[in-house]
Amino acid sequence: MKNYKQRLQYYFENTISQGPIGVIKWLALVSLFIVLCLGLVILIFGIKGTPDATEHLGFWEGSWKSLMATLDPGTMGGDDGWAFRTVRFIATLAGIFVISILIGSISSGIDAVIDNLKKGKSTILENNHTLILGWSEKIFTIVDEIVIANENQKKPCIVIMADRDKVEMEDELRAKISSTKNTKIIVRSGSILDPTDIKIVNPNGARSIIILYPDNVENGDIHTIKSVLSITNSKTRKAEPYHIVAEIRDETNMETAELVGNDEAVFILSSQLISKITAQTCRQSGLSVVYSELMQFDGDELYTSNDESNVGLSFKEVLFTYQTSSIIGVETKNEDVLINPAMNYILQEGDKVIAISEDDDTIIKNTNVNYQLQTNHIIHQDIEVDTFENTLILGWNANAENAIKELDNYVPKGSTITILHHCTQKEDCINNLANQLQNQIINYVVGDITKRKALDAIQPQNFNHIILLSDTDKINIQESDAQTLICLLHLRQIAELHNKDFSIVSEMLDIRNKELGEVTKADDFIVGDNLISMLMAQFSENKNLKKIFDILFDADGSEIYLKPVCRYIKSNEAINFYTIVESASQLSEVAIGYRIQSLAQNADKKFGVVINPNKNDMITFTENDYIILLAEN
Repeated sequence: MKNYKQRLQYYFENTISQGPIGVIKWLALVSLFIVLCLGLVILIFGIKGTPDATEHLGFWEGSWKSLMATLDPGTMGGDDGWAFRTVRFIATLAGIFVISILIGSISSGIDAVIDNLKKGKSTILENNHTLILGWSEKIFTIVDEIVIANENQKKPCIVIMADRDKVEMEDELRAKISSTKNTKIIVRSGSILDPTDIKIVNPNGARSIIILYPDNVENGDIHTIKSVLSITNSKTRKAEPYHIVAEIRDETNMETAELVGNDEAVFILSSQLISKITAQTCRQSGLSVVYSELMQFDGDELYTSNDESNVGLSFKEVLFTYQTSSIIGVETKNEDVLINPAMNYILQEGDKVIAISEDDDTIIKNTNVNYQLQTNHIIHQDIEVDTFENTLILGWNANAENAIKELDNYVPKGSTITILHHCTQKEDCINNLANQLQNQIINYVVGDITKRKALDAIQPQNFNHIILLSDTDKINIQESDAQTLICLLHLRQIAELHNKDFSIVSEMLDIRNKELGEVTKADDFIVGDNLISMLMAQFSENKNLKKIFDILFDADGSEIYLKPVCRYIKSNEAINFYTIVESASQLSEVAIGYRIQSLAQNADKKFGVVINPNKNDMITFTENDYIILLAEN
């Protein structure tokens, strides 16, 4: 008997520990037992439903009457006979104390299920979706870009998983994403380091996976590498390769990351990338706008296209066969990328053209379009090159050294670089850096970049280029961006005072402060996480684009330049862009657009920058305008 009680108690404890389901089981059993017992009492004692009834109630009829009394006490108001009333009263009491608890438990169970759904723990059934793992301020730019890229897709979907509350993530997305257009967004909560949690978001069915660099995590590179490993090394992984995009900040971790990625992951070395973009854009006003156009999906961006009719044509011939797309290079059948190859390069079978176009389905050959080359307008005139350049760096951070080294690849020998920073203990670092430079001489000045007196002392108006870096030494992100904004305001006042337009590249740590920086009329560039976000979105759509951007950002080979119109054509005369392409090709360069200098301060007109113009359109340039090209120098 004792053993039986122990077993019953053990079973009771196990079922109760199951939560609402276990409680419902026991209450249902107790309710059923009471109803059946009352039905048995009616049968044994021959109780009638009414005193004048000719027949006694049977077991099942008595049980049914008792069940009705448990569910609705009002049904016993018309009962007759004290025996029947007594049974029904007991049933009503059971209903009040047991059935009510049962109903309450069922309600609590339903609430628990709803709460669990709100937590985002259910498995998604989507396929061919873009999967974003992790959460940071980059996510809003990435989602915005992918939404634009998905406009020509059928039922596109973005799935997001992060170790945060699902409802909070959904609220933030609704607040900061103005429109998701035709893209469905699904949010789930879970650890991106746990393969079991990741399985919920169906990584095997995703067409691409973006892993965000974690905010406020020490050594986030290790976190990213673990996240990649949890996907590529999962026991339930698919046989086909994944398409993963992730960010690494420390170059020393790249080798480990690529080993873990095993050719399934594209890694963006953000610190090096920002340094390269900073070095290039600070030297050419308007280049920042060109890069912005190529990095985002709103407008014209980079695509590859395989058209067999190009086989046997020279690269120069291909330049003229696309009226509304600008061809910049070739991706060979071996996936080697050639940017601005030799004009006599013959396209082989399997080669793809690399094009700037509105979309991947707008790279269309226009073989029937008639155009006329206005060869009498073509001139080739050498342009004067500065014997040296003076660059001013305001502030200092981990990217400064790389930016200075990168800048050394572009500037003429004898150039100078002046650094203004508040730290007095940089002497050894600066001396070591100076010994590594070939073309620049470093001057280090101690001062506060937010103080007008310190800025006036170094005379910013005498420098060719200005780089404003975020200061991350012992201050938080918002304080650092506030210093950057204050310095920008001072620089704009100095520019107005001396009637000179500064070429400024500034850095923002928080994407949300980017718009505040633009208010200061910094028409050139604000570098930071927004660039990384746009590139991650681009690479998630086409991982081969990384090879293209790596070449564009590299000092070796062909890069993007803005060169005076007078180097290529006569100014103040209407001319079609086909003629400009012809003129540039004669110098082994590829023309992809132009900049109208009179619109250089007009943000609504993209500061005068036009990428991938219709080659048949007639344009009249002035001597102050620029042609945007791919060239080796």
